[in-house]
Amino acid sequence: MIEMPAEVSTHAPAVAEAQRERAQRRTAPIVPARNVAGNALILVIAIMTFLSCLTLGAVSLVRDTAAVWQNQIAREATIQIKPSDDLDMEAALADAAAIAGKFPGVKGARIVDRAATARLLEPWLGSGLNIDELPVPRLVVITIDQNSPPDFTALRTALADKVPGLSLDDHRTWVDRLVTMARTTVTLGVAVLVLMLSATVLTVVFATRGAMAGNGHIIEVLHFVGAEAKFIASEFRRHFLLTGMKGAAAGGVAAIFVFVAFSFWSSRNLATPQADQATALFGNFAIGATGYGGVALIVLVIGALTAATSHFTVIAYLNDLEFRPPDG
Repeated sequence: MIEMPAEVSTHAPAVAEAQRERAQRRTAPIVPARNVAGNALILVIAIMTFLSCLTLGAVSLVRDTAAVWQNQIAREATIQIKPSDDLDMEAALADAAAIAGKFPGVKGARIVDRAATARLLEPWLGSGLNIDELPVPRLVVITIDQNSPPDFTALRTALADKVPGLSLDDHRTWVDRLVTMARTTVTLGVAVLVLMLSATVLTVVFATRGAMAGNGHIIEVLHFVGAEAKFIASEFRRHFLLTGMKGAAAGGVAAIFVFVAFSFWSSRNLATPQADQATALFGNFAIGATGYGGVALIVLVIGALTAATSHFTVIAYLNDLEFRPPDG
């Protein structure tokens, strides 16, 4: 059995420690996390992502609600008959319903009776209303076949020839206004989203420049000893990709929590006037699978933009070194 010299056995731990220190120095990142305001940048990216996701969710809610309104209005048309002294209102209503019900493209016609008409006017004229004492128009609601809608011009002519004082409203004006409103809302939402992403990109540019200013001597040494620009840029890109994904994920989770909370609130307060009004305007605050997929997409886009922005910023900085005169 061969015994090791005492000096070798004594210095073995020191040699191992020195080797570990050299290995740690070799694997140390070019961009030390302590030299970059990482927490502040993560917070800014989280806020931008949160606002972007809220904008996307709001646009999705308004678009879906407008589509529901448009479908509901497009399924029906209204025949209005104004009363006159020589008009038998009940007979006129029956004739209008019969003509419309047999017209191609019409699935059915329903006369709005006296009680239903009084209920429609109750919010404005109060309860206990006798509609026979007032010149109240009567209505016939016709259901439209959306796959094969009727010729409204021909239907209007056929009704006018049979029933005097009649008007047909196909709600095209309301549909056009709803479509215009939905398109305007989507356009504004996309514009706000672009502004948010632009602000995020600018923030990352300034953060990257700040990181390079703090580590400029390291970058210059690496550059002048022959390190490739792609290698240096990849180090910055990896660092800022992790930073961007952390902030974007935090903002996306916060936005999802807000959507879930509003959906839970609307489902628990269905019978209250506030919830009824909110539901009529925005639905049940459920953005659906498409909305949640959009949130995930925004998180990925912001993370990718953060990495790409830092990459091109570092490349531009290194290219500038090629033409910068040496100090002294």
